[in-house]
Parts: sequence; C-alpha cells; structure tokens
Amino acid sequence: MTEFPLSPHTPLSASLTSVLPHHKGCGVPYEAEAMNIEKALADGNLLEVVSAIRETVQRASRTPVNIAVTGDSGNGMSTFINVLRNIGHEEAASAPTGVVKTTQTRASYLSSHLPNVVLWDLPGTGSDIETPENYVMKMQFSQYNFFIIIASEQFSMNHVMLAKAIQDMGKKFYIVWTKLDLDLGTSTLPERQLLQTIRENILKNLQKEQVCEPPIFLVSSLEPLLHDFPKLRRNLQMDLSEIRCHGPLQNLYHTCEKIVNNKVTSLQKKITTESFQDALGILDADDVAECLKAYRLFFGVADESLWQVAQVMGSSLTDYTNIMMCCDVQGINRKDWRLICMTWTVIKSSVSLLSYIPRLGDYITSYVRQVKQKCFLQIVAKDTKTILKKVMNDSIIPH
Repeated sequence: MTEFPLSPHTPLSASLTSVLPHHKGCGVPYEAEAMNIEKALADGNLLEVVSAIRETVQRASRTPVNIAVTGDSGNGMSTFINVLRNIGHEEAASAPTGVVKTTQTRASYLSSHLPNVVLWDLPGTGSDIETPENYVMKMQFSQYNFFIIIASEQFSMNHVMLAKAIQDMGKKFYIVWTKLDLDLGTSTLPERQLLQTIRENILKNLQKEQVCEPPIFLVSSLEPLLHDFPKLRRNLQMDLSEIRCHGPLQNLYHTCEKIVNNKVTSLQKKITTESFQDALGILDADDVAECLKAYRLFFGVADESLWQVAQVMGSSLTDYTNIMMCCDVQGINRKDWRLICMTWTVIKSSVSLLSYIPRLGDYITSYVRQVKQKCFLQIVAKDTKTILKKVMNDSIIPH
C-alpha cells in the first residue's frame, strides 16, 4: 500500500509535488498485468484476462487521490471537510473553523473513511485575490485530481470562474451548497421550491460561462445524514474509483483491442486458405453453427467461459449474453446486412443455381462461404471487445 508522507493535519508551504505523489493515471506497475492480458487473450483465456483486470483495479485502488476543496471565504469549506471525514470540529485533528477566515494556507487532511485520499483545504477566494487566474496558479490547481467547490448564501462569479478553470483543465468537480439549514430556516418558500431555486440559480450562472452541468449537492454540514449528503458520499466513492482506474484500464483496453484486431487479421488471411479450418478445428466450413462455436471458443467468449467470468464477477451469464450479437446463428443472421441479404429467397435461389455451373459454381460457393466467415469473425470480435469493456466497467464499481 502507498504510504502518505503526511500527518493527519499538515499545513503546507512547500510545493505539493515535493510532498505528495499524485495520481498519474497509469505507469510501470501495470505493465505486468498488460503482459498477462496479452498472453491470456491471445490464448482465448477470458478468465485469465478478467483476473488481470481485477488485479489492475486492486492496484489502482491504492493510488493516492488529491481532492481540493475550494470556494469563497466563509462558505464553510473547513466545516465540510470535517463532516466528510466524520470528525467533530472540537477534535485535535479537525480543520479549524470559525465565523472569520480561518484557513490562511493550504492544509491537508486524511481520513480512515476515505482511504488513500488527501483532502486539501484551500484558502477561500475573496476580494484580496487579484484574479481567479492568479488564485488558480497560487493554489496549484494542476496538482489536484478532483475538486469540490463549496458555496453558500450566493453563487458568486468567483465560483463560476473556478468551475470554468477546472473544466478547462479537463478535470471533474462537484458544486456543494452548504448551510442549507440556514436557507430553510429563513426562506418563506416551501422546501422543494427553495431547493429547485438554488439549483436553477447555480446552473444559470454556470451556463453564462458555458460551463457544463456538474453534479450539484445541496447539504447541511450540521445534518450530514439528511438532504444530499448521503448521495454525495456514494457518488464520491464511485468517482474516486473512476479517477484511479480510468487511465490504467484504458491502457489495458487498448492492449486488448490490439490483440483482438490482430487475431481478426490473422484469421482473415487464413479464411481463403485450407489452413483456416485446421486453425479453428472446424470439420465442415458450411456448418455455420459449428463455425460460430469455433469462433467463440477462439476468442474466449463461449458460454462456458462467460459463465466462469460471471461467477468471478458476481453476475449472471445473461448479463453478458444479452449484450452480444453472436449467441446463436438465428440471432447473428438478423444483425448483419450482408447475412440478411444472403437469407433472402431470391439471393439464395440464385446462388444455388449458379453453384451448378462448372468452375463458376465453385468460385461462387467459396466466395459466399468466405463472406459469411468474415461476417461471423467481425461480429464475434466486436462482441469480445464489448464483453471486455463491461468487465472493466463492472470492476471499478465500488461494492
């Protein structure tokens, strides 16, 4: 497990990069899994591929993630951090809070409730900040993986510019409206209407600067079990998994895609030769059911293999077969335009008649067979990629 060189509460004056390794998305530790996947997929061993994917996810789950909590001064960033850490404001390791500006420099906090996560309490924006750009530079936004923008009472232009800067960096962020208890206590509007008004106001201001709609959570730091706080925690866990695993799994998927494509290219060259049937163990090249079964075995997506994968993933066989095109001959014949054409009565009759013509008949029969084989090959290869993508997506969902 990666060790953090930080105490539970460490104010920082030094560069972030000199103190904490931040998530890069991928790297040398994943090369072993990539090699295992390459060999397993080449052998059509889907279960080994799944094992390597899960090992990648486990390794990635230990990657440190830096979350910056920012907003206008007085919006309650420090209070929010304490609540997110399930820690009381009076405890020694808590972030200092108060009615005046209490955070003067960046401070980092750890929590057993968020393993391998560092929460960064940033000084709030305000009139003393020359420009939002200057604030972004001083706070070293490029070093963080994820952002939580805290707002209360009003959604200011500072909030909008922070959101735009983060979006321009291609990073994800939440908008969290705190002190909802105060809004509910002072507003004459019904609760549902008040919540809708707050959301609409936030979105209206973001849209002015063409900021895409982010996840918005309306919470009260004094009531962490109510409103959107439970939903925020669930979403954060899922997004942390996505942040950690996206890069490594994307690289592995590209590896898988390359191997599958190579297998397709290799077989396509053999389809026109006598070695094609030997390569797949096919006795009758005109028996489409036998050919389809051979293809699925070759790529590792036969029912038995998928059943084993489903057992490991804690799902059912139908979870995989339902997203495939190549489960049976009837189904596959209805899903490719070339195969559909070949099932038309006129086409079938024409091919049957032409097949009796010496030499030309042999050529036509061989050509039609090759077209079918290539269609099946491409469909099974596409299904293999779909299955791999599902396994990767399902592997990063927190349980």
